[in-house]
Amino acid sequence: MTARDSALDDTAVLGAAPDDAVDVLRPHAEVEYASELAALVAQDDRPRPPRWRLSPWSVVTYLMGGRLADGTVISPKYIGPRRLIEVSVATLATDRALLLLGLPGTAKTWVSEHLAAAISGNSAMLVQGTAGTAEEAVRYGWNYARLLAEGPSMGALVPSPVYRAMEQGAIVRIEELTRMPSDVQDALITVLSEKVLPIPELAGEMQARPGFNLIATANSRDRGVNELSSALRRRFNTVVLPSPSSVEEEVRIVTQRVAALAGALSLPDVTVPADEIRRVVSVFRELRSGQSEDGRIKFKTPSGTMSTAEAISVMVQGLAMAAHLGDGSLHFDDLLAGIESTVVKDPVHDAVVWREYLDSLSIR
Repeated sequence: MTARDSALDDTAVLGAAPDDAVDVLRPHAEVEYASELAALVAQDDRPRPPRWRLSPWSVVTYLMGGRLADGTVISPKYIGPRRLIEVSVATLATDRALLLLGLPGTAKTWVSEHLAAAISGNSAMLVQGTAGTAEEAVRYGWNYARLLAEGPSMGALVPSPVYRAMEQGAIVRIEELTRMPSDVQDALITVLSEKVLPIPELAGEMQARPGFNLIATANSRDRGVNELSSALRRRFNTVVLPSPSSVEEEVRIVTQRVAALAGALSLPDVTVPADEIRRVVSVFRELRSGQSEDGRIKFKTPSGTMSTAEAISVMVQGLAMAAHLGDGSLHFDDLLAGIESTVVKDPVHDAVVWREYLDSLSIR
């Protein structure tokens, strides 16, 4: 039985109000970038895998940005090596699942969401991995009232996102795969190898339709939490997303994301000197590497990752400070408390690291 950008000039203004038509704090990618996706669909004449809304070439263009023949500008969603996105998209066009691996803040979740939006038009089929994630989250559960009244039936079955993606021939996302218990992870093995989800209670199964695939993300710092079994790892193609390779690249990422978040939060207009963004990025990069930009001064590294995502959070907090409690212009003082709270996670070790870093600034 088969069941059913670019970097700021000398100064810039951030904080424009979001589109009133999207009255949610954080619209899904397919909603926020609907016009770009529609433009790509309209002009896409390349071959598409079954049930893909766009061809692989157009999916890469959507992620990396570009200009279409009619002049439509596609904004870059990922700033980094194009080849990584090409490999990711090519993987999803095969029967192999995709594992995005990297340090916190390397845009794993961001990339997975936009891949699902471009390919399936739906990025909301999502399983969030935690220590408490149950097997039902990746297989199916039951409506216990109906189960007691009717016994096992399709009407009593509650499909998981994985089940629904198999049924629809779509992309499903699993965040923080290594945070999930090992027995829950291994529930995916049959799904990924046989493209089948057994339903023994109904003496049946859900067979995946063409177009089904899975994108998982994992933090490379969490490998020891619930490391993937070799049987499960073999069923993924792994793409490692690196930290930004240069200051300019990271400034561009931070600038783009901060502008988007400021708009979504409806922050009042704030004047942001480009030097302040670069200064925050430089602080994070130096603490991450344990040396000054010129390599002349060495210092200890904090216990945290000092990721690009955290730099973005510091900038957004600084914008809120400047907009609501300051003079409408961003100053380094608005950012300093956010940087310190990001650095000092361990009050013993990290406090020493922070003081040492501040001392190094005074002698440069």
